[in-house]
Amino acid sequence: MELYDKYPVHLSNSLGGKKELFTPVNPGHVGMYVCGPTVYNDVHLGNVRTFLTFDIVSRYFRHLGYKVRYVRNITDVGHLENDADEGEDKISKKARLEQLEPMEVVKHYTEGFHEVSRQFNILPPSIEPSATGHIVEQIQITQKLIDLGLAYEVNGSVYFDVLAYDKNNHYGILSGRVIEDLMESGRKLDSQDEKRNKIDFALWKKASPYHIMRWPSPWGEGFPGWHIECTVMSTKYLGETFDIHGGGMDLKFPHHECEIAQAVGAHGKAPANYWMHSNMLTVNGQKMSKSLGNSFLPRQLFTGDHPMLERGYGPMTVRFFMLQSHYSSTLDFSNEALNAAEKGFRKLSNALGIIKKMNHPGGGAATGNSDLDKLVTDAYTNMSDDFNTAKTLAVLFEMASRINDMKSGNLSLKSVSEESFQTFKKTYTAVMEDVLGLREEQEHDHELLKGVIHVLIDLRKKAREDRNYALSDRIRDDLKRLGVQLMDGKEGEMSYTLE
Repeated sequence: MELYDKYPVHLSNSLGGKKELFTPVNPGHVGMYVCGPTVYNDVHLGNVRTFLTFDIVSRYFRHLGYKVRYVRNITDVGHLENDADEGEDKISKKARLEQLEPMEVVKHYTEGFHEVSRQFNILPPSIEPSATGHIVEQIQITQKLIDLGLAYEVNGSVYFDVLAYDKNNHYGILSGRVIEDLMESGRKLDSQDEKRNKIDFALWKKASPYHIMRWPSPWGEGFPGWHIECTVMSTKYLGETFDIHGGGMDLKFPHHECEIAQAVGAHGKAPANYWMHSNMLTVNGQKMSKSLGNSFLPRQLFTGDHPMLERGYGPMTVRFFMLQSHYSSTLDFSNEALNAAEKGFRKLSNALGIIKKMNHPGGGAATGNSDLDKLVTDAYTNMSDDFNTAKTLAVLFEMASRINDMKSGNLSLKSVSEESFQTFKKTYTAVMEDVLGLREEQEHDHELLKGVIHVLIDLRKKAREDRNYALSDRIRDDLKRLGVQLMDGKEGEMSYTLE
């Protein structure tokens, strides 16, 4: 029996808004598509949370015994400013401002995204297609929608006809938006607008003379619309109907709503059975944004180089912190929360080191230990309940307490059957490392930290010799805030301890 038979997964389906039993299209297999980054800038923490969410989903499905095909795309063309049908391509704009070829921008920020993913121990997807690698398929599906009467061409651009689609289908099925309200809200069509209705969206856009990224098509030189790219890449690699489509909450409308309309229009069936959306990040209760000055990049979290951060935090501490909230709830960053997460992660990590070295002495109880067995069941039950990492971590803390009791002798291993102990040990290790992706901070990070501390100690020693006591005290106090306690010895020698 596979683990997925013993612990069936229930997940919150944004399509319908309720929790449902997961039933795969193909038994024993999971097909999942997640909208990847638009690579025109450094990846931000909102992106990280989304990709961490679906890293956990794919990890857990694999751990349960499913064969997972996880597709996450790279958007390298067609994503215009303000997520609209007008304006400049985000990547073309970056290339123009920096006087680069667009693909130089794409390569630089794609590599940066991959590096951040490695730092957070986010595993790569099974397939990572790019929008520019699927131009032919995007042209083909656009032509198909024209032939079906669901799209129309105007002056070299092609638009999806939402009202024509809605005659036999439901535009708004995912987001709950009502067409009449969408038609009445916002600006009205002006004489320069090519669309029949303002809620229509672009499948293909004619390239203006200054637009760098362009391809030949039956309608003239242009580039694909943002929404059609994901419809093509998801169905190409996962089939016309697959299991799960994921992304950030901000993509539900219009991006995912338009994806559904395109796919249903072209193929006559829903593209995904389950839609999952991760929620946003806040900072001290406010939405994270550049305009408010409360947005920071992953590297700033690691170094502490941001006015809102007291100090830096390791990638695994930040990963642990993000896992303390359910993916569908907002997540609030604060120094207090990060400090607490660091202590919590250290406790679980220390217990992991202990249990890995611990072996059952043999003999002892012939039957299982009900307490340990229950904790094992609770860990799986919580993860199978909509990937609830917060409740799973609570179980791991209880398991860590039992591990410490085993080490101290408060819980005799002879009172635990060998089978219960081995299952307990295997579960704690697997959930920590394989499912939640939590690992010890890399050894070279510790060596680097020690090296930096010794450089600062030497600088402080030199400051004292030069009677620059203000600098000497500042180095000591700054290190203390970072958890490094300096101790002055005889003859000017210094040592330190890490709190």
